[in-house]
Amino acid sequence: MTSNAAALELLLRLGAGDQVVGTGFPPGEGALPGALGVRAGAVKVLSRGVIPKEKLLGSGADLYIDSFASMGSMGGAGGAPSAAEFAAAGIKHVYLKSTACAADRKEPLTDLSAVERDITSLGAVTGHRDTAEGIVRGMRKKVAAVTKAVGGVPARERPSYFFFDYDAGTRQPMAVCDRQVAHAVITLAGGRNVFGDCEGSFKPVGWEDVVAADPDWIQLAVRNRGSAAADEKAFDEARAWLERNAATKGLRAVKEGRFLRIRSEATTIAGVSNADTVVRIARQLHPDRLRGVRLP
Repeated sequence: MTSNAAALELLLRLGAGDQVVGTGFPPGEGALPGALGVRAGAVKVLSRGVIPKEKLLGSGADLYIDSFASMGSMGGAGGAPSAAEFAAAGIKHVYLKSTACAADRKEPLTDLSAVERDITSLGAVTGHRDTAEGIVRGMRKKVAAVTKAVGGVPARERPSYFFFDYDAGTRQPMAVCDRQVAHAVITLAGGRNVFGDCEGSFKPVGWEDVVAADPDWIQLAVRNRGSAAADEKAFDEARAWLERNAATKGLRAVKEGRFLRIRSEATTIAGVSNADTVVRIARQLHPDRLRGVRLP
Protein backbone atom coordinates (compact mmCIF):
# COMPACT_ATOMS: atom_id res chain seq x y z
CA MET A 1 0.00 0.00 0.00
CA THR A 2 1.25 3.48 -0.81
CA SER A 3 0.53 6.89 0.65
CA ASN A 4 0.58 8.72 -2.67
CA ALA A 5 1.34 8.65 -6.39
CA ALA A 6 5.10 9.08 -5.92
CA ALA A 7 5.44 5.90 -3.87
CA LEU A 8 3.05 4.07 -6.21
CA GLU A 9 5.06 5.04 -9.28
CA LEU A 10 8.26 3.69 -7.75
CA LEU A 11 6.62 0.34 -6.99
CA LEU A 12 5.19 0.14 -10.49
CA ARG A 13 8.58 0.84 -12.05
CA LEU A 14 10.11 -1.84 -9.86
CA GLY A 15 7.59 -4.35 -11.17
CA ALA A 16 5.80 -4.69 -7.84
CA GLY A 17 2.51 -3.19 -8.99
CA ASP A 18 0.56 -6.43 -8.65
CA GLN A 19 1.46 -6.46 -4.95
CA VAL A 20 -0.14 -3.05 -4.23
CA VAL A 21 -3.51 -3.34 -2.48
CA GLY A 22 -4.30 0.37 -2.63
CA THR A 23 -3.10 3.95 -2.54
CA GLY A 24 -3.92 7.42 -1.33
CA PHE A 25 -3.42 10.55 -3.48
CA PRO A 26 -3.66 8.56 -6.75
CA PRO A 27 -1.91 9.88 -9.88
CA GLY A 28 -4.10 12.03 -12.09
CA GLU A 29 -5.12 10.86 -15.53
CA GLY A 30 -2.16 11.16 -17.87
CA ALA A 31 0.33 11.72 -15.04
CA LEU A 32 2.21 8.50 -15.85
CA PRO A 33 3.17 7.48 -19.38
CA GLY A 34 1.74 4.59 -21.39
CA ALA A 35 1.56 1.19 -19.75
CA LEU A 36 2.69 2.66 -16.44
CA GLY A 37 -0.44 4.79 -16.35
CA VAL A 38 -2.62 1.81 -17.23
CA ARG A 39 -1.15 -0.22 -14.37
CA ALA A 40 -1.59 2.72 -11.98
CA GLY A 41 -5.25 2.98 -12.98
CA ALA A 42 -5.81 -0.63 -11.93
CA VAL A 43 -4.67 0.04 -8.35
CA LYS A 44 -7.50 0.47 -5.84
CA VAL A 45 -7.88 4.04 -4.60
CA LEU A 46 -8.32 3.99 -0.83
CA SER A 47 -8.58 7.77 -0.64
CA ARG A 48 -8.23 10.75 -2.96
CA GLY A 49 -6.22 12.35 -0.16
CA VAL A 50 -4.76 10.99 3.04
CA ILE A 51 -5.87 7.41 3.74
CA PRO A 52 -8.07 7.43 6.87
CA LYS A 53 -6.48 5.63 9.79
CA GLU A 54 -9.11 2.91 10.07
CA LYS A 55 -9.01 2.15 6.35
CA LEU A 56 -5.21 2.09 6.35
CA LEU A 57 -4.97 -0.33 9.28
CA GLY A 58 -7.75 -2.52 7.90
CA SER A 59 -6.37 -2.70 4.36
CA GLY A 60 -4.75 -6.11 4.78
CA ALA A 61 -1.44 -4.75 3.51
CA ASP A 62 1.87 -6.18 4.71
CA LEU A 63 3.81 -3.01 3.86
CA TYR A 64 2.95 0.70 3.84
CA ILE A 65 5.18 3.07 1.86
CA ASP A 66 4.82 6.51 3.44
CA SER A 67 5.97 9.75 1.80
CA PHE A 68 4.72 12.05 4.55
CA ALA A 69 6.67 11.18 7.70
CA SER A 70 7.81 14.70 8.52
CA MET A 71 4.24 15.94 8.22
CA GLY A 72 2.68 13.39 10.55
CA SER A 73 1.11 11.50 7.63
CA MET A 74 -0.41 14.82 6.60
CA GLY A 75 -2.92 14.77 9.47
CA GLY A 76 -5.22 12.14 8.01
CA ALA A 77 -8.60 11.27 9.41
CA GLY A 78 -8.14 9.87 12.89
CA GLY A 79 -4.50 10.93 12.99
CA ALA A 80 -1.50 8.89 11.94
CA PRO A 81 -1.33 5.31 13.25
CA SER A 82 1.25 4.70 15.96
CA ALA A 83 4.09 2.22 15.59
CA ALA A 84 2.21 -0.12 17.93
CA GLU A 85 -0.95 0.12 15.82
CA PHE A 86 0.96 -0.65 12.63
CA ALA A 87 2.57 -3.64 14.36
CA ALA A 88 -0.77 -4.91 15.67
CA ALA A 89 -2.20 -4.76 12.14
CA GLY A 90 0.82 -6.67 10.78
CA ILE A 91 1.89 -3.75 8.60
CA LYS A 92 5.56 -2.84 8.14
CA HIS A 93 5.77 0.95 7.92
CA VAL A 94 8.61 2.38 5.83
CA TYR A 95 9.28 5.91 4.63
CA LEU A 96 10.43 7.48 1.39
CA LYS A 97 13.12 9.36 3.26
CA SER A 98 14.06 11.59 0.32
CA THR A 99 10.60 13.18 0.57
CA ALA A 100 9.46 12.59 4.13
CA CYS A 101 12.64 13.70 5.86
CA ALA A 102 13.63 16.63 3.62
CA ALA A 103 13.09 19.31 6.23
CA ASP A 104 15.19 17.43 8.79
CA ARG A 105 18.39 17.34 6.73
CA LYS A 106 21.41 19.12 8.13
CA GLU A 107 22.97 20.00 4.77
CA PRO A 108 21.65 21.30 1.41
CA LEU A 109 20.50 18.62 -1.02
CA THR A 110 22.67 18.83 -4.15
CA ASP A 111 22.37 15.36 -5.67
CA LEU A 112 19.86 12.53 -6.09
CA SER A 113 21.55 10.06 -3.74
CA ALA A 114 18.63 10.15 -1.27
CA VAL A 115 16.21 9.29 -4.08
CA GLU A 116 18.49 6.50 -5.24
CA ARG A 117 18.64 5.05 -1.73
CA ASP A 118 14.85 5.02 -1.55
CA ILE A 119 14.64 3.13 -4.84
CA THR A 120 17.21 0.50 -3.83
CA SER A 121 15.59 0.15 -0.40
CA LEU A 122 12.17 -0.46 -1.95
CA GLY A 123 13.73 -2.90 -4.38
CA ALA A 124 15.12 -4.86 -1.45
CA VAL A 125 11.91 -4.99 0.60
CA THR A 126 9.75 -5.95 -2.42
CA GLY A 127 12.13 -8.55 -3.85
CA HIS A 128 13.08 -6.48 -6.91
CA ARG A 129 16.63 -5.56 -5.98
CA ASP A 130 18.08 -6.09 -9.49
CA THR A 131 15.40 -3.94 -11.12
CA ALA A 132 16.01 -1.18 -8.58
CA GLU A 133 19.74 -1.22 -9.22
CA GLY A 134 19.09 -1.01 -12.96
CA ILE A 135 16.81 2.00 -12.50
CA VAL A 136 19.42 3.75 -10.37
CA ARG A 137 22.17 3.06 -12.93
CA GLY A 138 20.00 4.60 -15.64
CA MET A 139 19.36 7.72 -13.56
CA ARG A 140 23.05 8.09 -12.75
CA LYS A 141 24.07 7.85 -16.40
CA LYS A 142 21.70 10.66 -17.37
CA VAL A 143 22.77 12.93 -14.55
CA ALA A 144 26.47 12.18 -15.08
CA ALA A 145 26.22 13.15 -18.75
CA VAL A 146 24.67 16.48 -17.80
CA THR A 147 27.04 17.28 -14.97
CA LYS A 148 30.02 16.50 -17.19
CA ALA A 149 28.71 18.98 -19.75
CA VAL A 150 27.84 21.80 -17.34
CA GLY A 151 30.17 21.07 -14.44
CA GLY A 152 32.76 23.55 -15.59
CA VAL A 153 30.41 26.52 -15.36
CA PRO A 154 31.42 28.62 -12.30
CA ALA A 155 28.67 29.16 -9.74
CA ARG A 156 28.58 32.93 -10.38
CA GLU A 157 27.98 32.32 -14.10
CA ARG A 158 25.16 29.83 -13.70
CA PRO A 159 21.75 31.12 -14.81
CA SER A 160 19.52 32.06 -11.89
CA TYR A 161 16.34 30.00 -11.67
CA PHE A 162 12.97 30.56 -10.00
CA PHE A 163 10.56 27.68 -9.45
CA PHE A 164 7.14 29.34 -9.73
CA ASP A 165 4.68 27.08 -7.91
CA TYR A 166 1.57 28.43 -9.60
CA ASP A 167 -0.77 26.03 -7.78
CA ALA A 168 0.48 27.17 -4.38
CA GLY A 169 -1.20 30.50 -5.06
CA THR A 170 -0.10 33.83 -6.46
CA ARG A 171 -0.74 36.06 -3.46
CA GLN A 172 2.52 34.94 -1.88
CA PRO A 173 5.09 32.82 -3.77
CA MET A 174 6.34 29.58 -2.27
CA ALA A 175 10.11 29.24 -2.49
CA VAL A 176 11.89 25.94 -3.06
CA CYS A 177 14.59 25.80 -0.39
CA ASP A 178 17.88 23.95 -0.17
CA ARG A 179 16.62 20.67 1.39
CA GLN A 180 13.99 20.08 -1.30
CA VAL A 181 14.75 17.64 -4.13
CA ALA A 182 13.97 20.40 -6.65
CA HIS A 183 17.02 22.29 -5.37
CA ALA A 184 19.18 19.30 -6.25
CA VAL A 185 17.54 18.99 -9.68
CA ILE A 186 18.15 22.68 -10.47
CA THR A 187 21.74 22.52 -9.21
CA LEU A 188 22.60 19.35 -11.16
CA ALA A 189 21.16 20.93 -14.32
CA GLY A 190 23.60 23.84 -14.03
CA GLY A 191 21.15 26.35 -12.61
CA ARG A 192 21.31 28.54 -9.53
CA ASN A 193 18.19 28.37 -7.37
CA VAL A 194 17.40 31.98 -6.45
CA PHE A 195 16.23 30.78 -3.04
CA GLY A 196 19.06 28.31 -2.54
CA ASP A 197 20.11 30.10 0.64
CA CYS A 198 16.76 29.32 2.26
CA GLU A 199 17.13 26.44 4.73
CA GLY A 200 14.45 23.78 4.71
CA SER A 201 12.03 22.37 2.15
CA PHE A 202 9.56 25.12 1.18
CA LYS A 203 9.10 28.63 2.53
CA PRO A 204 6.65 31.46 1.78
CA VAL A 205 8.47 34.56 0.50
CA GLY A 206 7.42 37.91 -0.91
CA TRP A 207 7.19 39.01 -4.53
CA GLU A 208 9.67 41.71 -3.62
CA ASP A 209 12.18 38.91 -2.97
CA VAL A 210 11.57 37.46 -6.43
CA VAL A 211 11.94 40.91 -7.99
CA ALA A 212 15.20 41.46 -6.11
CA ALA A 213 16.52 38.12 -7.41
CA ASP A 214 15.42 38.95 -11.00
CA PRO A 215 15.81 35.37 -12.28
CA ASP A 216 17.21 34.50 -15.71
CA TRP A 217 14.75 31.59 -16.03
CA ILE A 218 11.37 30.77 -14.53
CA GLN A 219 9.84 27.32 -14.32
CA LEU A 220 6.09 27.48 -14.77
CA ALA A 221 5.37 24.68 -12.32
CA VAL A 222 1.81 23.37 -12.44
CA ARG A 223 0.40 20.11 -11.20
CA ASN A 224 -1.10 17.46 -13.42
CA ARG A 225 -4.47 18.52 -14.83
CA GLY A 226 -5.39 15.15 -16.37
CA SER A 227 -4.46 15.78 -20.00
CA ALA A 228 -1.76 17.43 -22.08
CA ALA A 229 -4.22 20.07 -23.28
CA ALA A 230 -5.29 20.93 -19.73
CA ASP A 231 -1.66 21.10 -18.64
CA GLU A 232 -0.83 23.50 -21.48
CA LYS A 233 -3.78 25.68 -20.52
CA ALA A 234 -2.46 25.86 -16.95
CA PHE A 235 1.05 26.71 -18.20
CA ASP A 236 -0.46 29.49 -20.33
CA GLU A 237 -2.34 30.84 -17.31
CA ALA A 238 0.80 30.87 -15.17
CA ARG A 239 2.75 32.71 -17.85
CA ALA A 240 -0.07 35.21 -18.42
CA TRP A 241 -0.23 35.96 -14.70
CA LEU A 242 3.49 36.79 -14.60
CA GLU A 243 3.18 38.95 -17.69
CA ARG A 244 0.22 40.92 -16.32
CA ASN A 245 1.28 41.30 -12.71
CA ALA A 246 2.81 44.71 -12.01
CA ALA A 247 5.48 43.24 -9.73
CA THR A 248 6.67 40.54 -12.12
CA LYS A 249 6.14 41.79 -15.67
CA GLY A 250 9.48 43.64 -15.57
CA LEU A 251 11.51 40.58 -14.57
CA ARG A 252 14.30 39.67 -16.99
CA ALA A 253 12.92 36.16 -17.54
CA VAL A 254 9.42 37.47 -18.21
CA LYS A 255 10.51 40.18 -20.65
CA GLU A 256 12.71 37.73 -22.56
CA GLY A 257 10.19 34.88 -22.48
CA ARG A 258 12.55 32.51 -20.66
CA PHE A 259 10.06 30.01 -19.30
CA LEU A 260 10.22 26.26 -18.79
CA ARG A 261 7.00 24.26 -18.86
CA ILE A 262 7.71 21.40 -16.47
CA ARG A 263 5.12 19.93 -14.13
CA SER A 264 5.69 20.30 -10.41
CA GLU A 265 5.65 16.58 -9.68
CA ALA A 266 8.68 15.84 -11.87
CA THR A 267 10.73 18.39 -9.97
CA THR A 268 9.60 18.44 -6.34
CA ILE A 269 8.55 14.83 -5.77
CA ALA A 270 11.39 12.33 -5.41
CA GLY A 271 11.38 9.71 -8.13
CA VAL A 272 12.79 8.40 -11.38
CA SER A 273 11.57 11.46 -13.28
CA ASN A 274 13.97 13.70 -11.33
CA ALA A 275 16.84 12.57 -13.59
CA ASP A 276 14.80 13.32 -16.72
CA THR A 277 14.00 16.78 -15.33
CA VAL A 278 17.72 17.47 -14.82
CA VAL A 279 18.17 16.78 -18.55
CA ARG A 280 15.21 18.96 -19.57
CA ILE A 281 16.35 21.94 -17.53
CA ALA A 282 19.98 21.64 -18.65
CA ARG A 283 18.95 21.58 -22.32
CA GLN A 284 17.18 24.91 -21.83
CA LEU A 285 19.80 26.61 -19.65
CA HIS A 286 22.91 25.33 -21.45
CA PRO A 287 21.94 24.46 -25.03
CA ASP A 288 25.46 24.95 -26.39
CA ARG A 289 27.04 22.67 -23.79
CA LEU A 290 24.39 19.99 -24.28
CA ARG A 291 24.44 20.16 -28.07
CA GLY A 292 25.86 16.91 -29.39
CA VAL A 293 25.93 15.27 -25.96
CA ARG A 294 24.52 11.77 -26.19
CA LEU A 295 22.22 11.13 -23.28
CA PRO A 296 21.14 7.63 -22.19
